[in-house]
Amino acid sequence: MQRLCDFANADETTEPFIHPVLRAILLHFMIGYDHPFADGNGRTARALFYWSMARSGYWLMEYTSISHILRKAPSSYIRAYLHAETDSNDTTYFLLHQLRTIRRAIAALHDYVDRSVQEQRDTERLLAPSSALRAQLNHRQVALINHALRSPGEDYRVDAHQRSHGVVYQTARTDLLALETLGLLTRGKRGNAYVFRASPDLQERLRNLANTKIPAPRN
Repeated sequence: MQRLCDFANADETTEPFIHPVLRAILLHFMIGYDHPFADGNGRTARALFYWSMARSGYWLMEYTSISHILRKAPSSYIRAYLHAETDSNDTTYFLLHQLRTIRRAIAALHDYVDRSVQEQRDTERLLAPSSALRAQLNHRQVALINHALRSPGEDYRVDAHQRSHGVVYQTARTDLLALETLGLLTRGKRGNAYVFRASPDLQERLRNLANTKIPAPRN
């Protein structure tokens, strides 16, 4: 375990040189291969991979999901381990598999960003007829509307909205109550917490609001 920790904490100046991405993948491999813990080895392996990548400046990986890609093809992940084990522990098989996985994860992130941008534009087009309505909605509210349009029936809570956008509780609460006032969200209660849900005819309500003259907010 100490050797593993020493390997994990090495950097680009350590000899022999190992590329940071390969180091992160090898950390993943070693935890999965040695299984040092009774439970949670897979999660630990992936966590070490992300930690090592972030430590080496590959911050983009924080926004990717390696697990999602691996779940789509678990057999190829297992084969990468088996091929390494049966070929004198040659980790080339696992390294190549994980490099392909990283490329797919980054491509999936790009697709997600493209979809999000398109959804943002679609919502902006719905709001386009009314500059007053656009002025009443901040970027957090527009993001929630985007999500609600593609996820009918989804519940929204003040604390979740607060965490998603890194704002104080009162700001998050004000965002949701304002959308309720506009008729875009309905409010219910679950336990002691308020739960908001998009109106079933959200898209139609947006169109109607956009075509209705709304007094511009006072400065």
